[in-house]
Amino acid sequence: MHARTETASDSQPAWPEEIFSTLQRFDVRQVPYVPDAGHSQLIERVLGSSTMRGIPLTTEEEGVALLLGAWSGGQRGVLLMQSSGVGNCINMLSLTQIFRFPFLTLVTMRGEWGEFNPWQVPMGSNTQAAFELCCVKVLRATHPEEVREVVEAGAAQAYNAATPTAVLLSQRLIGAKVFVK
Repeated sequence: MHARTETASDSQPAWPEEIFSTLQRFDVRQVPYVPDAGHSQLIERVLGSSTMRGIPLTTEEEGVALLLGAWSGGQRGVLLMQSSGVGNCINMLSLTQIFRFPFLTLVTMRGEWGEFNPWQVPMGSNTQAAFELCCVKVLRATHPEEVREVVEAGAAQAYNAATPTAVLLSQRLIGAKVFVK
């Protein structure tokens, strides 16, 4: 048995490409990530880019510190993770308040639309609240046609106003995972 993501069609969705283009327009250079099926198309684009550096992480909180380091070195970054990893970042998110650096994270959601795995539900249900308790502004994209606009708004908040921002990419958008034999 293995997990797969169920989508409306067999073709690749366009919204990861729109996110990649938005990140390029905002001159994002550092892209730390924990491998995730929901971000796989975007991660592939980053790894193939000559202007962005994809950095695999062992745990999500490393990405918060990495973005602080990137900013102090004059580069912008974005952290890619799944909602289940947000709880790992709680302590490190205090850095966004202490140092007021431009923090942007794109979070693929689990534990909501059509979730099969009960372990994903608690953090998925509390992701937005956890971010808000850490003074991170939250935006959400649920439908493909709104992804570009939501990510652009999040990037503008993070990079122009130094407002820590999380963009949640809903499970309905990325597709529910199912187990197949």
